[in-house]
Amino acid sequence: MRYIMKQKILSLGNDFRIRNEAGEDVFLVDGRALSIGDKLSFQDMAGKELAFIRQKLLAWGPTYEIYRDGSLAAVVKKKLFTLIHCRFSVDVPGPDDLEAKGSFLDMEYAFSRGDEQVAEISKRWFAWSDTYGVDIRDGEDDVLILAATVVIDLACHREGRQG
Repeated sequence: MRYIMKQKILSLGNDFRIRNEAGEDVFLVDGRALSIGDKLSFQDMAGKELAFIRQKLLAWGPTYEIYRDGSLAAVVKKKLFTLIHCRFSVDVPGPDDLEAKGSFLDMEYAFSRGDEQVAEISKRWFAWSDTYGVDIRDGEDDVLILAATVVIDLACHREGRQG
């Protein structure tokens, strides 16, 4: 499934709107303003929370937790010591961990499970800032991958502003 993710520029928190390839709004990510660390609610268009994203403050490097139905579904963490490419790990319970690697500041990267690519993120077709495409292979957990994409956006933009 293909999605278009756009960060809302004029909002108090880190808000995102996600559309399907037909241009219909399908998800909203509502960032809480005035909180210590990033806290975001990933919702369907009826306002039902599908995932909750929370930044881990006392962690070595950018680390976020994704919760679903009150249970930890994944920990997304930037790998700090890599030789060539920047990487993020998406640690899920069980054997289905994901890894994201590529050019994160340019928003050109992919999620893989082992040697198999499961999603591709690209900004190349969008001229305006903070908009990019997310192409997820059928049968994957779209909400988890989209939530991890939001996390990577937050972690990379924060580093870009600081460094």
